[in-house]
Amino acid sequence: MAEKNLDFDTVINRKNTNSLKYDFAEKRGMPKDILPLWVADMDFKISSYVQDAIRQQAEHGIFGYSEALEGYFEAVQSWIKKHYSWDVSSEWLVKTPGVVFALAMAIKAFTNVGDAVLIQQPVYYPFSEVILDNKRIVMNNALVRDEEGRYHMDFQDFEEKITKGNVKLFFLCNPHNPVGRVWTKDELIKIGDICHKNNVIVVSDEIHADFVWEGKHQTFANLKQEYQDNSIICTSPSKTFNIAGLQVSNIFIPNARLRHQLKKQISASGYSQLNSVGLAACEAAYQYGEEWYQGICRYIKENIDYTEDFVAKYLPDIKMVKPEGTYLVWLDFRQLGLSARELEKLIVEKAGLWLDDGSIFGETGKGFQRINVACPRKTLEEALQYLAEAVNSL
Repeated sequence: MAEKNLDFDTVINRKNTNSLKYDFAEKRGMPKDILPLWVADMDFKISSYVQDAIRQQAEHGIFGYSEALEGYFEAVQSWIKKHYSWDVSSEWLVKTPGVVFALAMAIKAFTNVGDAVLIQQPVYYPFSEVILDNKRIVMNNALVRDEEGRYHMDFQDFEEKITKGNVKLFFLCNPHNPVGRVWTKDELIKIGDICHKNNVIVVSDEIHADFVWEGKHQTFANLKQEYQDNSIICTSPSKTFNIAGLQVSNIFIPNARLRHQLKKQISASGYSQLNSVGLAACEAAYQYGEEWYQGICRYIKENIDYTEDFVAKYLPDIKMVKPEGTYLVWLDFRQLGLSARELEKLIVEKAGLWLDDGSIFGETGKGFQRINVACPRKTLEEALQYLAEAVNSL
């Protein structure tokens, strides 16, 4: 049976579906009819195989306590082997309802109140939120931009922050959200060696690993044996297959001691099994979703290229940081010379767009906006046209 849901051009009405993206604008201080391209989910119908798996669960009619059988791990294992050339073992796997939950559990398991956790801003804002909410200190190894606007790691500062701050936990984002870098093997080895030398545990958020446009995704734990012993690799089908609402993530921890500590903390939180629908969806996605995945990659890549061309042609004062990975585009508005309030007014009131303001990703994100281009082309064209009209009216 062939994949049925390969029409990515049709605009699907998501309003009145309890969608965080579409139904909560007013509750979050936005105009009711604003066009949302902020939160990182896609406006595409999921793979028909995943739909079939969910439908089969619904037709059975019983949703009791559930756990994954062998087929679940085999599907996850096969996907990781095929796409990342990494051989994972079933005993390494810890299933969680999401990557951010795993980050919070890692903070509790491996640090104490008042300890510092290292991140690289501008970065996915829940990183700093879970650190601060758990009464730890955010230690920032800020990314630096070169003259072409490409982001890099500051390795000297990275090591200084670890040693002077007595850091024991580092959150790596690869591919990086929001700046779109796909870190190279050399870059990862440099920070990996520093972390290993200083006994720093690396929690690697690799949730966007399936969306790589330039370079190759390098699974951190697969680079060296010693990295495997001090790392926690966070994966999930949620971004790849647009099933974030089903709350399923696969966390791989080769080191038995670290795995035991994290599982103990998860148990202390009161959490146990994933929901049955999420388990079924994940297994179906990894087992049968390749055709849908390849189709969505082609479509998103074309949307990124379209955005790049549009910005260059109609928004010359806005600089686009072309993503090497993810379906999130980082736009630099600083040449407009607007204050934070003026930029917000431009985006929200004049353009009628709901984007992610760069300041939530850290101090170095001020003056930037993150836009999600995983949507039908018609929606993207409309959004960019609104933006161009607003900017050109200044």
